[in-house]
Amino acid sequence: MSVTTYCVGGAVRDRLLGLAVKDHDWVVVGSTPEAMVAQGFQPVGKDFPVFLHPVTHEEYALARTERKTARGYKGFAVYAAPDVTLEQDLLRRDFTVNAIAEDAKGNLIDPHGGINDLRAGILRHVSSAFNEDPVRILRAARFAARFGFSIAPETLILMRDMVSNGEVDALVPERVWQELARGLMEANPSRFFTTLRSCGALGTIMPEVDALFGVPQVAQYHPEIDCGLHTLLVVDDAAQHGYPLEVRFAALTHDLGKATTPADILPRHIGHELRSVCLVKTLSERLRATGECRDLALLAARYHGDIHRALELRSDTIIKLFQSTDAWRRPARFAQLLQACASDARGRHGCEHDLYPQADYLLQLLSVARAVNAGEIARLCQDSGTIPAAVQQARISAIENLVKKRGCE
Repeated sequence: MSVTTYCVGGAVRDRLLGLAVKDHDWVVVGSTPEAMVAQGFQPVGKDFPVFLHPVTHEEYALARTERKTARGYKGFAVYAAPDVTLEQDLLRRDFTVNAIAEDAKGNLIDPHGGINDLRAGILRHVSSAFNEDPVRILRAARFAARFGFSIAPETLILMRDMVSNGEVDALVPERVWQELARGLMEANPSRFFTTLRSCGALGTIMPEVDALFGVPQVAQYHPEIDCGLHTLLVVDDAAQHGYPLEVRFAALTHDLGKATTPADILPRHIGHELRSVCLVKTLSERLRATGECRDLALLAARYHGDIHRALELRSDTIIKLFQSTDAWRRPARFAQLLQACASDARGRHGCEHDLYPQADYLLQLLSVARAVNAGEIARLCQDSGTIPAAVQQARISAIENLVKKRGCE
C-alpha cells in the first residue's frame, strides 16, 4: 500500500479564504507508527498517533477514525491503521470548512462541500458525530468570532441538543479557558458569546455573564441596551483597539455584579461593584483563569466607577486609588486597567469614538506622584514613624500642583 500525505484543516481553509497560513497540519494515509519513527518523526501524541517532522517540526497525524466511548472530549476510542482512508479521516472532523484536504499537486479533496460553505460563510457539521465532542461548541463560537460565519440551522440544533443532554457539562475548566481566551482574542469576540447564547451553552459555561442579558442599564448610560449587550460592545471595543487578553477579560467581567444574584450567594445590600468582585473571583477560579487576567479583572470590577469619575476626585482620593490598585509598583498594569475602563466608557451606541481623558489625566498624575523622592524625604525626617505620612503628603502636593497647572493652561 502506498503512503500519501495531505495538507488538511486550517491551512487549507485559510489559504482558500486568502488569509496568511501560519501552521500546516498533515494527514498521512497508508503508514504506521513504526514507519514514521523509522523516518525520523518524533511521536508526541498521547491519545492520538501524531508525530513531529524531523526538520520542519510540523504535525503529521496518521489517518484515523474515532468512536465515542464516554462523555467528554476525551471519551473516544481511536483506530489508526494503514487501511484508514483520507475520506474516513475527514469524516471525523468538526466542520466542513475544516474537512478539506490538498495533495502534493495542489488538488483539493472536498467530500463534504466545505468550499461552498466557505464561500457562503457557514459553519456546518460534517456528520452527526459532531455532538460527541462538547469542545466543538466552543470551537464553533470561536470560528464565528474569527470569521464572522453563521451557524447552519441543523448544526445549531445539534449544539442545543448537546446542552440539553448534559454533554457540555463534561467540559473541563482548562479547555473552556483555552477556548475562551482564544475567542476573546479574535477580531469580534462578541460573536463568541452570542453563539454560545444561541445554543444555550453560555448559561452552563459562564452563567455570571449570561445573567447580564435582560438586565437594564442605569438611565444615564443609554437604557436602550441591557448590561449583556453593553458587555458585548465593551469586549469588541477592546478587540478593535488591540488590547491584550488581560484587558479583554476585564472588559468581559467588569459589570458582573449588575446581574440578579440569589441572596444566599451575595446579600442584596452589597453594592454592584463589590458583587462584581465576588463574582469575578468565582468565575476566575472555576475557569482556572491566569493570575494576570484574574487580578486585572478584579481591579476593573472594583474601581472602574472611581476611574470614570477621576476628573472629579480630590488629590487624596486619587492617591488612595493609586495605593489600592498598586499603581506605584505596577504602573503597566494600571495602564491596562485604564484601557479596560476606556472600553467600558466607549461600549455604548454612539460613544464608539469618544475620547477618554481620564486615562491621560491619571497617567500624568501617577507619573508626578511616582517621581516624588521618597528616599530624600525619609532622610529629612527625624522621626521614622512620620515617613509614610510625609511621603503621602508630598505625593498629594505634586498632584495638586499639576492639577493647578493644568487648570491654568
